[in-house]
Amino acid sequence: MTGLVQRFPVAEPVRPEALAARLGEGEPLRVGDERVVAFLAAFARRLLAPGVARRHPELASLGFFLRKRELASALERLGEGLRFPRGLVFHVPPANVDTVFVYSWALSALAGNRNVVRVSPRGGAATTEVLAALNAALSDVDAETARVIGATQRMVTYDRDDAAGAALSAACDLRVLWGGDATIDALRRHPLAPHARDLTFPDRSSFAVASVRGWRQATAAERERAARGCYSDAYWFGQAACSSPRALFWVGGEAEAAEAADEFRALLAAVLAAEGHVGEPEMAVRKRAGVYAAAADGTATRIGFAGAGDGLATLELAEPGAWPRDWLGAGTFACAAVPSLADLVPVVARRDQTVTYFGFGRDELADFATRLGGRGVDRMVPFGSALAFSAVWDGYDLLAEFTRLVTIR
Repeated sequence: MTGLVQRFPVAEPVRPEALAARLGEGEPLRVGDERVVAFLAAFARRLLAPGVARRHPELASLGFFLRKRELASALERLGEGLRFPRGLVFHVPPANVDTVFVYSWALSALAGNRNVVRVSPRGGAATTEVLAALNAALSDVDAETARVIGATQRMVTYDRDDAAGAALSAACDLRVLWGGDATIDALRRHPLAPHARDLTFPDRSSFAVASVRGWRQATAAERERAARGCYSDAYWFGQAACSSPRALFWVGGEAEAAEAADEFRALLAAVLAAEGHVGEPEMAVRKRAGVYAAAADGTATRIGFAGAGDGLATLELAEPGAWPRDWLGAGTFACAAVPSLADLVPVVARRDQTVTYFGFGRDELADFATRLGGRGVDRMVPFGSALAFSAVWDGYDLLAEFTRLVTIR
């Protein structure tokens, strides 16, 4: 077993058993520890710097999430009671969404936990930017805060080393697993201590709904904002994020839905052109293969491509319930029209996570959620907010999950 590469704080490689022991030696943190809040606020300022936000707009969203006011609101939701950290939390986030590991880690640190985060060696430019900002933020806080953060928080990289995963799993009090079902199953083979447990975020899928009536009533500016919102929802992480929509359902009359869908596609293609989006050749080949396969097996009755490098691909579904939930390539949308939101109830599966919407009121969405009765869908957000992380995710109140509640009677 090789040593873990320590990427935050930067240090010499260390064996996992030694790291776990070292993190357990320091003074305990408290839920909402002021030193953690101060460090997260300093880190947020780094992410919100104009240069960073311009290069990686998704990091600006992360920066807003970590502002002091947002952290205070999250802590307020914990309510009354004696809450304490769980202890050592081992996070294994996915490689295809660069910022997920920061959200998970930040909330766990805010809950007062000691943390080890396994950062994938396949992380992209945003991961590198985040780690640089984290290390730089240590110089933005007082010496005591920097010391405490350095003694209780670690982000490490190792290849698919079963021994490292096993050692950190055995040492932790809570293991947080993100990623594909197969990845989670493989990691679960490493036993936990009897008192420890897993918090899992497996394969999920998401879709968008647009009201034909709402679209017809919307102004030209509102329609353009909807297209731009869909762009950020689907293209920031190559449509690989669990909350990125992979299907778009138009709710209303069939003829009017077709007209609205054509206009929306044109607006979205215009956003791709304005952003200078160019699909990679490998992605274009994969996208065409997936779309043509859907047409060949009867899943789709019509397919279309638009934008440079086939940046936008659409497939008209033969049946709404047949939409392929697997990733077919960045910028691929399965589309269908349905008379009402109620007609989507039989279509929804347990793995469906986020519904992004346009043109619906709160009461309509609440009625849809009530009809679903928990069979699927954990969140409903407007176009443009699919990737806006929340302290409540996949139906979990994460701060509550990251703490222990002690009662006195």
